[in-house]
Amino acid sequence: MTNPRLQSLVDRLGPDAVLLDPDTLAPYAKDNKTSGLAPIAVVRPASTEDVQATVEFCHERKIALIARGAGSGTVGGAVPEREAVVLDLCRMTEVLWLDEMSMTVAAQAGMITEDLQRHVAKFGLSYPPDPASADRSTIGGNAATNAGGLRAVKYGVTGDYVLGLTVVLADGRVMKTGVQTRKGVVGYDLTHLFVGSEGTLGIITELTLRLVRAPETARTLVASFDDLESCARGVQAILASPVLPAAIELVDEQCVRAIQEAGAGQVAFQAPFLLVEVDGRAAVVDEELAILDEALRATGAVTRVASDEAQTKALWDGRRAISESLKKVSPAKVSEDITVPIAKLVELLRGVSEIAKPKGLTHLAYGHAGDGNLHVNVLFDPAVEGVRERVEAFRGELFDLTLRLGGTMSGEHGVGIAKRPFIDRELSPVSLEMHRRIKAALDPDNLLNPGKIWPAPMGDSA
Repeated sequence: MTNPRLQSLVDRLGPDAVLLDPDTLAPYAKDNKTSGLAPIAVVRPASTEDVQATVEFCHERKIALIARGAGSGTVGGAVPEREAVVLDLCRMTEVLWLDEMSMTVAAQAGMITEDLQRHVAKFGLSYPPDPASADRSTIGGNAATNAGGLRAVKYGVTGDYVLGLTVVLADGRVMKTGVQTRKGVVGYDLTHLFVGSEGTLGIITELTLRLVRAPETARTLVASFDDLESCARGVQAILASPVLPAAIELVDEQCVRAIQEAGAGQVAFQAPFLLVEVDGRAAVVDEELAILDEALRATGAVTRVASDEAQTKALWDGRRAISESLKKVSPAKVSEDITVPIAKLVELLRGVSEIAKPKGLTHLAYGHAGDGNLHVNVLFDPAVEGVRERVEAFRGELFDLTLRLGGTMSGEHGVGIAKRPFIDRELSPVSLEMHRRIKAALDPDNLLNPGKIWPAPMGDSA
């Protein structure tokens, strides 16, 4: 039986677009790692107009509203904590237009990142942002968290490619931000106010994105080291060279064991190692690989270039499988996407070990070493007495270490619920006040993704 409070929304959008069955709603109580409450309804809009209708409905009744992409987040950014309607944008998957000459494209927010990449590739173009979840995450979700990815070292993050947005505001009004051109400085940069805002300021429904010409070829070099600190020095050697690779990924021994134990593939290289991708014109790529090979060997690395496409694919598939593999080999894990200046990578890795060892915690690191963004994980069994307290103590000390080194607590995953208790360690009181004022100006009733990012009482009263 339909909830009477929701009947007018069902009448307006249709029963296929408004989901009310408890079993259907249950999966929306969690994302890839964090759990909360099931929503009272899930709306699957097909257009900006459908989103607008839902926002107007919730605004009139003061019901909280949470936008959700693929649910691939890791910090609870799209997980309800109180009575709420969830907007699942999975039906909004259309490419609206593509301009080959200007190298721009517009698409609905629910489009899967990899699907967009495949679409533009037909025109010899590339959409570079490449999160490890590209096969399931959405471009709207990527924008909401300003997602990074494997190729960020050369090409940057999602926000570097967002030219404009269509956003539904908290009261149901629709606003277009930004431009379709490479340049545009009329007014404040409202586009990038919404990028990274985790759905707390408005609902992104459409995006205009910058593209680049697709590289002619790409090749992968593997560099193995004796230990993680040497691996970090290898990253520094690469970035001190005249070559800027598309990707520099670090993989440690624990990750390799997890990949193999989980059946996600076999790794034929000594760990820890770096996966280095160089792309561009074929003749130039060969020359740049030779330069990097020499620079890495000078640090003591053992290097090898992937021999063919099959080996290259296996290497990158293995890298993308790390997170899911770790879940299969450990009862529980905590993963933090901390980021530090490249010059501080060695200190970071050394400090992580110094924090974890006295607590008896199994830890590991992998990720986007080329831009200083590492996924530091702790594997643990929650049934062990006192382990959760030790893990939380580790997290706090890890964030403190990261900030002392000039870094940030989140390079790409966002704050959501998981990092909310720590946000005042990174942002000053003045900064927090300005954030609060922006939230209050755009969402005075605190209906859009309430409680996310901000610790109490901000999340409750903003």
